[in-house]
Amino acid sequence: MENSSYNSPTLQLEGLKVTKTSKYPVFICLLIIYVFIFIANLGILLLIWTDRSLHQPMYLLFCNLTINDIMGNSLLVPRLLSDILRPPSERFISYNECVLQAFTSHMFGTTSHTILMIMAFDRFVAICNPLRYAAIMTSNMVVKLTVSAWGVAFVLVGILLGLTIRLNRCRTLIMNPYCDNASLFKLSCESVFINNIYGLTFTVVLFSASIGSIVLTYAKITAACVTSKNQSLNSKALKTCSTHLCLYLIMLCSGMIVIILHRFPQYSDYRKLSSILVHVIPGSLNPVIYGVQSREIRRFLSKLFEHKKI
Repeated sequence: MENSSYNSPTLQLEGLKVTKTSKYPVFICLLIIYVFIFIANLGILLLIWTDRSLHQPMYLLFCNLTINDIMGNSLLVPRLLSDILRPPSERFISYNECVLQAFTSHMFGTTSHTILMIMAFDRFVAICNPLRYAAIMTSNMVVKLTVSAWGVAFVLVGILLGLTIRLNRCRTLIMNPYCDNASLFKLSCESVFINNIYGLTFTVVLFSASIGSIVLTYAKITAACVTSKNQSLNSKALKTCSTHLCLYLIMLCSGMIVIILHRFPQYSDYRKLSSILVHVIPGSLNPVIYGVQSREIRRFLSKLFEHKKI
């Protein structure tokens, strides 16, 4: 059995453990969530694209988050949906597809951090340097920030997966609802010391940079609001920053729960569920929170509905 599974091109996913009576309700619930994520994020993206009044750095940077939510969930949830309807013994996936799924999953998580970091920089400039905002946040700067957010994530995740695919495999069962880096290198019978070291360094550096930049940014924004007697500035800071901070906390808490549950094998079922929720919860709440808080988006939607009524 060991020889036949050595570097096997086909792997088996454990998937979610659902009973025969619950698989259809779970399928329908996850399908509805995915459809909502796709339509809501695509709607926000098209809205910003078509309305020239929304062609501001804040909204253009937010487009990265909507694209990330669409891509991250579209390459993961449909596969989960199909696996729910399959018996556990028939949940096969090719090794190449598994690597692609793992890359997409880690890109989703990493890019969520880097995008929210560049959005925090935008809010810092807007509130702490409002007179220089237009000069600093030019179209060129928006492009640079966007490329850096995706580029840094691509390099970090590329190295992470590159260290894993070099390993020979002697197992075929993925102990997860979908493929990720940890599940892939656990298939190997070789030493994964380097993988563990880089994975730990990757996580520490990403979270330290993410949390550090958010704390520093909001400390300076708070100081600017305290020292300023401009009520308009303080009101603007409260609205825009509360939205950004809410998105960040949702993403951070979702990711932290999965990382913590990885340390407790006895809670593997909760970890599997959390690993799915870390994708669908931010993806479904991001467009809602940003749409509700954004005055420009609310104004556009109200005009749209009024026009339809006429």
